[in-house]
Amino acid sequence: MILHSASDITQTATDSLNSIMDASIGGFTFEKFISTAILIIVCLIVRRILIHLIGGFFKRLAIDRTLWNFLMSAIKGILLFTVVVIVAESLGIPSSSLIAIFSVFGLAISLAVQGFLSNLAGGLMILVSKPFSVGDFIDVASYTGTVTQTSLIYTHLLTSDHKVIYIPNSEISASKIINYTRQTERRIEIFVTASYDSPIADVKNAIQEVLDRLPDILKDPAPEVHVSAYQDSSIQYVVRGWAPTDSYWNAYYDLLEGIKDAFDRHDIEMNYPHLNVHMVKDTDIPVQAMKESSNFISAADNPKTILSKDS
Repeated sequence: MILHSASDITQTATDSLNSIMDASIGGFTFEKFISTAILIIVCLIVRRILIHLIGGFFKRLAIDRTLWNFLMSAIKGILLFTVVVIVAESLGIPSSSLIAIFSVFGLAISLAVQGFLSNLAGGLMILVSKPFSVGDFIDVASYTGTVTQTSLIYTHLLTSDHKVIYIPNSEISASKIINYTRQTERRIEIFVTASYDSPIADVKNAIQEVLDRLPDILKDPAPEVHVSAYQDSSIQYVVRGWAPTDSYWNAYYDLLEGIKDAFDRHDIEMNYPHLNVHMVKDTDIPVQAMKESSNFISAADNPKTILSKDS
């Protein structure tokens, strides 16, 4: 009797379990829900393992941290999408339909955030090509400053007067970039003028003394002083010297001040635009001729007061 009752209980439990397994909601049986849940758990575990392995691989490559974060986010999204497709297939949803829905959805989003995507693409180009790094002093998109941060959307620039400028990466990737700190040395180039009355050798020696005296001017490559042009009232000289990048501006300003002091010590005149007034006591030149002359100007219609212009 007891065995018979136990058999009945077992049979009842089996029938109940079978009825539960055969029960369906919206065409999906309980058995399918259980198998789908197990599939989701397995897929998520595999996804986590793959993310861990890929992350370790990227760390060994020693790539830029910002680029690393972006790649890991993209990989996580791709793996999650793969999990969704696999689960949808197990539930009987065609993957082609799912991909088509995501494609239309992605197209709509891309049109809505076109500017964002262009900045994102520009940020990726910058991170891959690395035309500059944090701490570099650059000139880009009509702005000059020190790079303080690079992200996928904006590059942060700190100007010399401590303004923080956020430049869209799309604008940077389409502009010319000048990196002043990529090299360890920079060349200084200054143009100065001296009177024709000052011998060329004296002018060059005076400038050379300054170049030799300044500690920030490198001896190799050797600095240079040359005549670069003969102007209307002066001779133009070009001064070139090399300085460490970190000391460039100190050397530049010291050289400017040193040249002026050296010219004063050696009585070398720096020419500048001025007017010479010539007083003519007796002249037979008609007033009209003096007015039409390109070299003389009549002052107050007085033919005896002549102004000549020197530049």
